[in-house]
Amino acid sequence: MSTTLEPTDRTRIRRGRNRAVADRTELHALLADALVAHLGVTVGDHPVVLPTAFAVDADGPDEGGTLYVHGSVGARWLQEAGDATVCVTVTELDGLVAGRSAFHHSMNYRSAVVIGRARVVTDPAERQHALDLIVDHMIPGRSATLRPSTRKELAATAVLAVPLHEASMKARAGGPVDEPEDVAAGIWGGHLPLTRVVGAPVVDHQTPAEVAVPDDVRARALHRA
Repeated sequence: MSTTLEPTDRTRIRRGRNRAVADRTELHALLADALVAHLGVTVGDHPVVLPTAFAVDADGPDEGGTLYVHGSVGARWLQEAGDATVCVTVTELDGLVAGRSAFHHSMNYRSAVVIGRARVVTDPAERQHALDLIVDHMIPGRSATLRPSTRKELAATAVLAVPLHEASMKARAGGPVDEPEDVAAGIWGGHLPLTRVVGAPVVDHQTPAEVAVPDDVRARALHRA
C-alpha cells in the first residue's frame, strides 16, 4: 500500500492547498483519534448526511484499507448506500484561532474526505470483524469481553465497507495569519487549544454494586481522548 495520498479529480484539494496532507499515515492517525464520521449518500431524490460510528482496518480487503460503518438493515440510507458512491468525512477540531480581524478568525483542525463505492459486507467473518473493530474503536479491547452477538442482532445489523484508496486530508495548526498592519497595531492574536476529555465512568443503575468497572473501560477513562 502506498504511503502517499494520491489525489484524484474527486479528492484533489483546490482551495487551501498549503494545508493538504500527503502522508497516508497521518490520515490513519486522524481516523484513529476521531470517533464520529459523517456519511453522505443520495437517498431517493435528495442527499442525506448522517453521523455514524466507524472503524478502520488499515489492512482490510479494499485498496488502501477499509473504513466500516454499520446501521439497521431497515435504514433507508444504508439500503441506498450499498453499491453506491458515498462520501465519508471525518473532522477533529483542535483549536479556535483568534485573529486580529474578523476575516482572519479560523479554526485548527484535521479533516479527511473519503469517496468510494460502498459495499454491503456479506461475509460473516468480515462482518463480525468489522463490528468488533467498531466497538473497539470506542473502547479498545471491549469486544473480547462481550458475549457473542445473537442471530437476531446480526440479522438486524448491516455493515458497509468503504475503500480508503480515494481520500484527501487537510490540517491547520498554530495562530492566525494576519495582515502586517493589524499586527503592527498591537492587537492581541492567538489561538485556544481544544482537547476531548473522557470523564470518569458512570455506573448504570442496573449494575450490581459488587461489580467493578472493567479494565477496558477504566483504561479508556484514563485516556484524555
